[in-house]
Amino acid sequence: MARFTRIQVATKMAESGMIPVFFNRDVETCKKVLEASYKGGIRLFEFTNRGDYAHTVFEELNRFAEKEFPEMILGTGSVIDAPTAVLYMQLGSNFIVSPLLNEEMAYVCNRRKVLWSPGCGSASEISKAEMLGAEIVKIFPGAQVGGPKFVAAVKGPMPWTQIMPTGGVDPSEANLTEWFKAGVICCGMGSQLIKSDLIKAGNYKQIEEDIKTAIELAKRLRAQYPVKL
Repeated sequence: MARFTRIQVATKMAESGMIPVFFNRDVETCKKVLEASYKGGIRLFEFTNRGDYAHTVFEELNRFAEKEFPEMILGTGSVIDAPTAVLYMQLGSNFIVSPLLNEEMAYVCNRRKVLWSPGCGSASEISKAEMLGAEIVKIFPGAQVGGPKFVAAVKGPMPWTQIMPTGGVDPSEANLTEWFKAGVICCGMGSQLIKSDLIKAGNYKQIEEDIKTAIELAKRLRAQYPVKL
């Protein structure tokens, strides 16, 4: 069962403005990245469902987070069907993110009141997701869908829509400013934020510093370009 309500998750997304997106098949590596993220100021973390036995890695990682970093809200991304969503919710996932819009996922997540963020690529898909109860929609891949201009265009006629882009987001001030100015609620970042070469080198301190810099920038931009849930 999720330790955090979907209202708490959505509120934290709005406050922090950033979610690291990460997967590694080695659970000890995941623990070190999670620790570096926490020390860097992250309180929302998306573990992506990629690779064999990913759910067993998540299970151990979530137990670790609950014990060592109880304020960390750990959720699951790259979930594409309802059975997989249920599997991760059974393991305590606090939110479910998908690269696509699958109506059946809405039913199982809403039944357990777990935040569900489906991937959308058009105004029609976004509207459909909101009809199914999605508080925050993901646009994916963010840059290819249309980038910040797409976000601004959607929020013109649909100002109530809350958008989280993943793909095409990097922690530079220029890039993040474009997204936040367009009206995103938060941004998902993977290898642009948690660099694979630093993981290979075991330089988790630098990962922590990179995340600290990025989260401070995101919070400053959030204050400059506020959103209302």
